[in-house]
Amino acid sequence: MARVVVIGAGLGGLAAAARLAATGHAVTVLEQAPVVGGKLGWFSRDGHGFDTGPSLVTLPQVLRDLFAATGAPLDDVLDLQRLDPAVAYRFADGTTVDVPGSRELIPAALDDALGNGAGAQWAALLDRAEAMWRATEQPFLRSPLAGAGTLLRLARRAADLRTIAPGRTLRGLGSTYLGDPRLRMLLDRYATYSGSDPRRAPAALLTVPYAEQAFGSWYVRGGLRRLVEAVAQRAVERGATIRTDAAVAEVLVEGGRAGGVRLADGERIAADVVVSNADATALYRGLLPGTAPARGPRAALRRVTPSSSGLVLLLALRGRTPGLAHHTVLFPHDYDAEFDALFGRQHLGRRGPKRPVADPTVYVSAPDDPATRPDADSESWFVLVNAPRHEPGTGVDWTAPGLADAQADRVLDVLADRGLDVRDRVRWRVVRTPADLERETASPGGSIYGTSSNGARAAFLRPGNASPVPGLFLVGGSAHPGGGLPLVTLSAQIAAGLIGPA
Repeated sequence: MARVVVIGAGLGGLAAAARLAATGHAVTVLEQAPVVGGKLGWFSRDGHGFDTGPSLVTLPQVLRDLFAATGAPLDDVLDLQRLDPAVAYRFADGTTVDVPGSRELIPAALDDALGNGAGAQWAALLDRAEAMWRATEQPFLRSPLAGAGTLLRLARRAADLRTIAPGRTLRGLGSTYLGDPRLRMLLDRYATYSGSDPRRAPAALLTVPYAEQAFGSWYVRGGLRRLVEAVAQRAVERGATIRTDAAVAEVLVEGGRAGGVRLADGERIAADVVVSNADATALYRGLLPGTAPARGPRAALRRVTPSSSGLVLLLALRGRTPGLAHHTVLFPHDYDAEFDALFGRQHLGRRGPKRPVADPTVYVSAPDDPATRPDADSESWFVLVNAPRHEPGTGVDWTAPGLADAQADRVLDVLADRGLDVRDRVRWRVVRTPADLERETASPGGSIYGTSSNGARAAFLRPGNASPVPGLFLVGGSAHPGGGLPLVTLSAQIAAGLIGPA
């Protein structure tokens, strides 16, 4: 039996704790915040409740595997509901598309809304995506990262390598299949699932819409916070200890390997294994600042683009919106202008300044769930627009007086311009900026996913689950295989497999 310390009680850390405790290890989870959950947070006031992070479950089998491995069937613990429609899209030209919750129904819906063979184009693209998924799921998503060796695993069959199209971008590959510009916008949006630019992100991100549409979009009744609470309960029931308000200041390295942690108050906790659910940049640049083996990951992190962040409005609304889907996306006229603002426009070989998006894509999550509202004549909206990271001095300073409220007012105006005017229905609002996300979750700059997928090699530069420091492992969205609930959960599965049973 090993003594395991887990830094951070986000989903990745809790899933790792539950798996390791279930296999006989003595596990202690240390969380800097007063509650568990990390980016999978919850905010409530006056009967209104909001998930403040992820609002969608995909690949539910990954969660089923986690709960089965820790002794409780998922369906005995959570009420997982498949959404139909999965999402409603509104384009700047007035076109609307309600995307069904089942893959086989999507082509007909696209034909009805867009015409011009849109359904056949999307179906052909998803066929390519399915082939990508089959080629990459086991050797990449479910296996430890091994640098160039990972690419070699993917290249064992030349046909698989051609399918993955390693030299192409998501935008570039999509353009060969999709003639309708609205379909291309729909595809581009999936790059933002990893805080990336579709013009630079690899074509392999095509597996994201495939997974969502093949395996469904799901919601946890009562809010997605129920998921992280259930995983925490699984960890405790299997013997793990969870301590909140316990900020880790340093990973202790003794005899060349991880030997425990030092808390911010000076307490030292010895361990045989340390699992970090902290942001990888925070780990390698802050918790391991003088450790020689950390130089390689620190150098790799300098070569990748951090992911974008987000500006969030939590809106407590009077009344109900007829026909509102659970998820609604409202596109702008110029999607490229959004990515120019987020990552800095490329001009003459140099990048320009990042800035808040003037005409953003707006995402609205409005669950029809009594747990999120005080009465039947109310709504609680989570509204998100992509935003550049918090970078005082070099980029956008989200603590600048008046900036957050001015941007929030702009988002409400954009919603009104696009047909969802709720300005006279707002009881109150809470605005959460990238600076807030950085403060609350210790994610540098408020980057939601750690590093972006910008660039052909970005996925292979993402920190691996086994660090170069023996006994130190990484989980969470900033580590392999990436961000989002299913990948974070898989990172815990990979790390637990590397550590092994007691």
